[in-house]
Amino acid sequence: MTLEKLVVGLVGMPGAGKSVVVNVAKVSGYGVVVMGDEVREEVRRKGLEPTPENLGRIMLELRRLEGEAVIARRCVSKILDKTESKVIVDGVRSLAEVEEFKRHFPKFTLIAVHASPEIRFRRLFHRQRSDDPKDWEIFCERDMRELSVGLGNAIAMAEYMIVNEESLNVAKKKATEVLRRIEAKWMR
Repeated sequence: MTLEKLVVGLVGMPGAGKSVVVNVAKVSGYGVVVMGDEVREEVRRKGLEPTPENLGRIMLELRRLEGEAVIARRCVSKILDKTESKVIVDGVRSLAEVEEFKRHFPKFTLIAVHASPEIRFRRLFHRQRSDDPKDWEIFCERDMRELSVGLGNAIAMAEYMIVNEESLNVAKKKATEVLRRIEAKWMR
């Protein structure tokens, strides 16, 4: 079954617009696995509030204790459990995670989603999820933490790049086109 699944990883700084790509993929029949849910589950298990600080600390702690690819390893079974033949994985953060997914899913492709820091901060501030930064300083701290685990390297090595600084409709069109190209490559 693993050889048959098309797995598309999404990497991008917080607020870049990965969820736009996820929503386009869902409409196109993809199953969805969100890597951050693994960290949120661990924070809940420890009885902590899902603040940016707690989520960041637990993410770093998991990587230190169980290796850089720990979150990817935990997501492999979730990908396998999906009934869809195409799965999008939101939240890749390092090349170690990319390698983990490639080991299990030969039809793995990585898409990077990019937007400037100012645009990302504005999006996150208005989104108001519990782990979103409340001010610029916390936003910058979160960016540095994400970059410290290798996010920038994964972005640099992505096979496809979507620059998401225009309208939502433009972003959806770009995502649709990239997913079409990936499917054409792997699903002949």
